[in-house]
Amino acid sequence: MNKTELVAAIAEEAGLTKADAARALDAAVSTVTKALSSGDSVAIIGFGTFKVGERSARTGRNPQTGAEMQIPAAKVPKFSAGKALKEAVN
Repeated sequence: MNKTELVAAIAEEAGLTKADAARALDAAVSTVTKALSSGDSVAIIGFGTFKVGERSARTGRNPQTGAEMQIPAAKVPKFSAGKALKEAVN
């Protein structure tokens, strides 16, 4: 499912226009992004939790040349599925 299909499904499920559903989805994604960039986590009961994880610096290899290179530490977004979502999928 891509964003267009998701917007159409949200519009149908919530009884909104596609434009309203698109604005709501954009606002939700923007809000989660802002929260994660400020270091907060976002928990949606029954769905899951978005949080920021730390990836430490490490040594890697360039696949073309085989030369070693340093990969810097980074913050990465992580998602943990909630119990209800796991049960719905299984």
